[in-house]
Amino acid sequence: MTHHTDTRRPSRHLFYASPGRFSSTLLLSTFFLGACDATSRPGDTLGLQTSARWEWHARLVVERDPTLTLVRLRIDTTQGGGDVGLARYDFNPSAAEGDEYELALGLDFGRVRDLRQDVPYTLGPPPAARIPAYATVTCFCRPLRPDSVRGTFRVATRGLRQITGRVDATLYFTEWNDPARHVTYSLHQRIDLVK
Repeated sequence: MTHHTDTRRPSRHLFYASPGRFSSTLLLSTFFLGACDATSRPGDTLGLQTSARWEWHARLVVERDPTLTLVRLRIDTTQGGGDVGLARYDFNPSAAEGDEYELALGLDFGRVRDLRQDVPYTLGPPPAARIPAYATVTCFCRPLRPDSVRGTFRVATRGLRQITGRVDATLYFTEWNDPARHVTYSLHQRIDLVK
């Protein structure tokens, strides 16, 4: 009787761990997980988003108070309007250093349904910009009044109750007491707005 041995490669379990499988799995996992967040990029500003509000049928209200040298930015839902968003970012939120500041960014989307995913829409003063934008800054510095916001906004995802996107903008301010002195702040990062 002849005994025959099979010289083919032995069958292994589907989930058998081998160095080749491990490296390809690691490569694919890194690629797919790294591709999940298209709103964050190397070199982004390091603001901590502390407020995120999106309202339908609303409008942005920018109130200047020159006697107190401050500007208030808020959402008004009593007058009707379109889709608006208001976000706040804290920068350098550490104790007792004195270099902290907060940026508030208001966006007037019009109809958010009309915005397409991953298309850069211009931010700026109306009517030139597709998305009118307004900003305020709170800091331990000389009082600043807003001039303009220039940059782009991209929608990453839009659901029934949340908008996720990316803001790449420069916020321009002028000192209240010296119109010749201008200050700029950069905002390059993810933005989340929740209904």
